[in-house]
Order: sequence, then C-alpha cells, then structure tokens
Amino acid sequence: MHGSGSPMSARESAYFLVDGAFGFLYSAALGTVAALGVADHLADGPRTAAELAEATGCDGPFLRRVLRLVATRGVLHEDEDGRFALTPAGYALRSDAVPSVRDAVAMVTARAVWQPSSELLAAVREGRPTFEQIFGKQFFEHLAADERDATAFHRGMANYSQFAGRLDVDSYDFPATGVVVDVGGGQGVFLLEVLRGNAGLRGVLFDQEYVLAEHRLGELGADDRWRAVSGDFFTEVPAGGDIYVLKLVLHDWSDEQCVRILRNCRRAMAPDGRVLVVESIVPPGNEPHFAKVLDVIMLLNLTGRERTEAEFAQLFAAADLRLERVIATSAVPSIIEAVAA
Repeated sequence: MHGSGSPMSARESAYFLVDGAFGFLYSAALGTVAALGVADHLADGPRTAAELAEATGCDGPFLRRVLRLVATRGVLHEDEDGRFALTPAGYALRSDAVPSVRDAVAMVTARAVWQPSSELLAAVREGRPTFEQIFGKQFFEHLAADERDATAFHRGMANYSQFAGRLDVDSYDFPATGVVVDVGGGQGVFLLEVLRGNAGLRGVLFDQEYVLAEHRLGELGADDRWRAVSGDFFTEVPAGGDIYVLKLVLHDWSDEQCVRILRNCRRAMAPDGRVLVVESIVPPGNEPHFAKVLDVIMLLNLTGRERTEAEFAQLFAAADLRLERVIATSAVPSIIEAVAA
C-alpha cells in the first residue's frame, strides 16, 4: 500500500492506477471459475485446460486464458506441462469445502449485482441507483421476476450465511428459551444454526413467499420448533417474538425504510424483546474494510447503504429503540443489539 506520504514516481503511479482499473477483469475471471465449478474438478489433482473444458462444457482455449489470469493471483497454479492445480488460497471455491464460498463468489460477479457498476459514474452524478435503469425494475422486484438472477442471489446469500452465520451465532449468548424471528431471513441458514445450537429456542422464518419456497429449516429434524411465515416486513412482522434478527437486511434500504422495518419489530416484540441487527459497521479512517466495498454495491443497486455505529443508533432512536451494545464477531459483520427505549 502507498500512503499519502510514500514516495512514488509518475511512472509507478501510472502502472498502479492502470492495474487497479483492470481489476474488474480478474473479478469476472474468478466468478467464471466459481460458476463453472472448476475447483471441484481439480479436487483429485491437476488437469489441463482441455480436460477442464470437457468436464465443464466450455471452449478449451478460451477457458485456458481465463484460468491463466486467475493463476496470477495465486488461486490456481499452472505447471510447466500446462496443467492447472487448485492452491490452498483457492480451496474454498470447492463446493465441498468447509466453509465454501463458491456460490457467494458467483453471486457477487453475477449480472444482477455486477452489471450496474458499469454505470457508477451516472449514479454518482445523479445521486440515485442505476439498477432500475438497466433492468427496468427495482432490485428485489427484478429477482421476483427473474428465476436465473434470483437463484444466483439467494444461493449466494445462503452460501455467505453458511460461511459467516456460525461465527455470528457463536458470538451471541442466546437465551435458553424463547422465540427467535428471523426477519427477511432468506433460506433460513442463520436461523437453522441458531436452533441447532440452542435446543430450547423456537424460530420463525419470515420472508417473501417465493424465497421461502427453498428454505432449509427442514434440515433441523424438529418441525415443531419452527415455522415459515410469508409477508412484507414494511407492513408487519410476526408478533410475540423475544428476539428479532435482521441479518444483512437494513443495508438494503434507506433510513426511512429502515425505520419502518424497525418500528414493526418494536411493535411486534415481547415486552422484554430485543432486536439483533447483523451488519458490517463502517469504521473511520482510510484502511480497507469490506463495509466500504459493500457500500458501493448498495449505492448502485438499492436505496440502502452501510452505516457507522452512530448512524445505527439514530435509526434505533427513530423507531423507539435504544442501541444497547455492539458485539464484534469472528466474521466481518458485527451484532448490534437494541432494546426498547
């Protein structure tokens, strides 16, 4: 990294900036490798690009050029005989890895998340997301109507939750008994981990009907401990819960929309209930942080944004809640706990 006081010649600056500008091509190559399942085909050892192309149904020469680019970042390694091997850095691209991020990487580089970045300049100039201009619908309306993009998104989010969810669950001391309502919980991966780790808890998975169609709570093996409820969290959420979880939900929405969601949780929760917001908190300073990257995705695709701790406190106050504490986790997001004001 070159800080503001580090010496750098004009030529070095030029190479540094142009190299950074081409970074999107590496992202495309990595996403292609993930979507094709190349890492799974390398589980038993190195293979040539031709062998991988046959296994994945691709053009051999084109695939080799993509693999060669991915190898420049240490995810793959090409030997002198032209065979590609999966490195330790690329291991989590395997679908059987624990954790695996294959679907998460494919989601981040899929068209619904990525394509609006081509219009970042317009978004900044106009002060509004570019997603609707490109796809003709708002983000979640598009997913409800487009099976391909919806499948990539929800599989990716479930994959990410499987990767980070266990770490989040382990970081919070859930009560011995009670009802946990996972608001906008997708396929229920986070709630599934909560219920697996806390035998005295019951759960409610709340999301849109088309999302719940692929929920995974049946894997718990105890149908009496959970139920899936469809609805709109801008209107109301299931009542009587002791803990309301909003995992990677609020960053999708504007402040006004977030306050509506939080007020609905506040009205629905039990007298001693709590709200757990699982989100990345934007830190001060110039150091790299995932929240700063994710914030630009929000800028392009949705009305939401990543927020600082102070901004979360303001949202809670507007919804008659009070920020109680922030719990750091081993994953990137933090757990932000709020109680009735």
